[in-house]
Amino acid sequence: MHDIRFIRENPQAFDAGLARRGLPAQAEALIALDEKRRSVITGLQAAQERRNALSREIGEAKKAKDEARAEALMAEVAALKDAMQAGETAERAAIAELDAALAAIPNLPKRDVPDGPDESANVERHRHGDKRTYGFQPKEHFDLGEALGQMDFEAAAKLSGARFVVLKGQLARLERALGQFMIDLHTTEHGYTEVSPPLLVRDEAVYGVGQLPKFEEDLFRTTDDRWLISTAEVPLTNLVRESILSEEELPQRFTALTPCFRSEAGSAGRDTRGMLRQHQFSKVELVSITTPEASAEEHERMLAAAEAVLKKLDLHYRVVTLCTGDMGFASQKTYDIEVWLPGQGAYREISSCSVCGDFQARRMRARYRPRDVKEPRFVHTLNGSGTAVGRALIAVMETWQNEDGSITVPPALAGYMGGITRIEKTG
Repeated sequence: MHDIRFIRENPQAFDAGLARRGLPAQAEALIALDEKRRSVITGLQAAQERRNALSREIGEAKKAKDEARAEALMAEVAALKDAMQAGETAERAAIAELDAALAAIPNLPKRDVPDGPDESANVERHRHGDKRTYGFQPKEHFDLGEALGQMDFEAAAKLSGARFVVLKGQLARLERALGQFMIDLHTTEHGYTEVSPPLLVRDEAVYGVGQLPKFEEDLFRTTDDRWLISTAEVPLTNLVRESILSEEELPQRFTALTPCFRSEAGSAGRDTRGMLRQHQFSKVELVSITTPEASAEEHERMLAAAEAVLKKLDLHYRVVTLCTGDMGFASQKTYDIEVWLPGQGAYREISSCSVCGDFQARRMRARYRPRDVKEPRFVHTLNGSGTAVGRALIAVMETWQNEDGSITVPPALAGYMGGITRIEKTG
């Protein structure tokens, strides 16, 4: 959420930031809503001051035994009471109207974010490794998995419908191994604290990270009005909601391996085959809570932690900086890691690392108290995939495939696979 004081003091800069996002100017309308709110509050304060003064005058009138004047003053107090109740209702409505308007506006991009309307304007930052060459035509993951008899989309469709998969045998173990490998790497080498969070959260938690109200259709809601998490970013970031931390407690770094649930409401016709776009998938999430001064450096650190996963799995990838038209709602700046899929012959996103500034912190009321400063400040939040387990499974299958359809297990996963070095068709 944006700071209305910043908008009042910097309307042109605010609208310029929105323009980079392809959005119309909104500062004037927001300031008008704030003026309405301030006017209602000013009226309430004046009414309260008048009520206090009348109370004193009533006391003086009674002391002077001027009952007529006392009665008249009490009638004015009663009228003021009704007016103040109406004013308080108007104040709540004005605050809600302003908050709703602010909540629907995305974060402003950092200055070094490239401008552009969509993913075509993303800027490549660097690449790691080389594309493998094969003495055969590499297959896509679903052809490999189905031929192995260990990836079953038909059974999943009978159970749950489209965009689900049943993994069996060694492929199921490989998926589990990837998640455990990632969570161990981030906790032992990158300084993240492992968390096992709830998968069901309340409105406030989803609102806090910026997914409500704008992205309600992308989420699954339960019959008791909770939400299935679309990413562990939701519970992990909200661990600091409504709190004031000391500067010595920062940074805080959390990681979790969880199932994630997404409706994929806007993805009709996209990636309908295979595991690339599922309603349910596993992901290792990284979340950092830090000071404004340290957030840019923390962003680079988080990117390096996510990259380490792919490096250890010996996967070719590239890192791109997303342009203003392709960034997420809450992001100030985002790096995407795109892994190379030989079977598909394309780079596909496997991790997205974003710095959000104080955008989420304002929604969560998450603050910290700097050293030797009385007034608390909002923390900065960051989140990233470390990485998407299902997409990592796809990348390992396609990268490490053999001509006979078997899949070599990357050496980094040897300790998690119980001695299995190659996934082959069984039975």
